[in-house]
This record gives sequence, C-alpha cells and structure tokens, in this order.
Amino acid sequence: MALINRIGRLFRADFHAVLDQIEEPEQLLKQAVREMEDDLAVREKRIALHEQEERALITHGEQLEVKLLELDEQLSLCIDSEKDDLAKGLVRRKLEAERVRQRMHVRRSELHAFLADSRATVTENQAILEGLRQKAELVTSKESSEVNPVDCDFIWNAADLQVGDDEVEVALLQEISRRRLS
Repeated sequence: MALINRIGRLFRADFHAVLDQIEEPEQLLKQAVREMEDDLAVREKRIALHEQEERALITHGEQLEVKLLELDEQLSLCIDSEKDDLAKGLVRRKLEAERVRQRMHVRRSELHAFLADSRATVTENQAILEGLRQKAELVTSKESSEVNPVDCDFIWNAADLQVGDDEVEVALLQEISRRRLS
C-alpha cells in the first residue's frame, strides 16, 4: 500500500512539473493583469452607478424638503381656518413624506459608506495593478533581453580571453610605477 501511495505521489509530482513547463509565466502574468483591469472596470462602473443613485437621492431630497414646506404652509392655513378634515389629510401626507425623508437619509448614509470603502479599495487595487504591470514589464524585458549565444554576432573564444605572461608583467610594472608616483 505504501508503495502505491509513493508511486501515485511521484506521478502527481511529475505531472505538476510537466504543467509548470507548459505554462508560460509571461502569459500568466499578462492574464492576471487583464483580470485585474477587468475587475477594476467593474468596480468603477458599480461606483459610478452608486454615485448616480446618490445624486438622485440628493435631488429627490431637495424636492421633498420643498414639498414639506408647502405642506406646512397648507397645514397652517387649514388649522387657522379650522378645517380639521383637510388638516388630517395634510398631516398624513406630511408624516409619509417625513418617513420617506428618513429612509432616504439612511440610504444616503449607506451609499456614502459604501462609496468611501469602494473608492479606497479601488485606489489600493490600482496601486497593486500598477505594481503588477511593472513586474510584467520587467519579466518581458528580461525575457527579451536574454540573448541566445547562437544568435550573437560574435562568439566568445577561450583563446581571445587568455592573458599572456608578458601582458601580466607589463601591467604589474605599470601598477608599481603608478603607486610610486602617488
């Protein structure tokens, strides 16, 4: 049983090594950058929609405040004229408008918190994305700068790199002369 487990583990390790060879790190990095860009675009669209909703709530809130002022004026007129039947209807409408105003206020608070959190997340993700882009640039520039020895215009020859005894002697004399002068 232990032998079968070991053979299975060896097969999985070899299989993973083959997969690692097949996968291209540059392509995986580019795909990760694309996925992050797509995710950021979705988040930014969501933020834009919520900002639009927040602006709409502000506009509706301003209209509601005007309506509440009108209801107050009408209610004052009905009370002054002792028209209690009309006043009850106006009070009902005023209470409903105040409830709507309260719910709009709660929703605006929720939106404000969501937008602040989302903007912070997007800013962080943009910084991470920029770092990932720079890393991808480094990887691609390293891969493109790697030179294949066969493609070189020149070939290093061991004979060209060897230094002769006479060159060593001349260089030593120059070093001694330079040090005596200083």
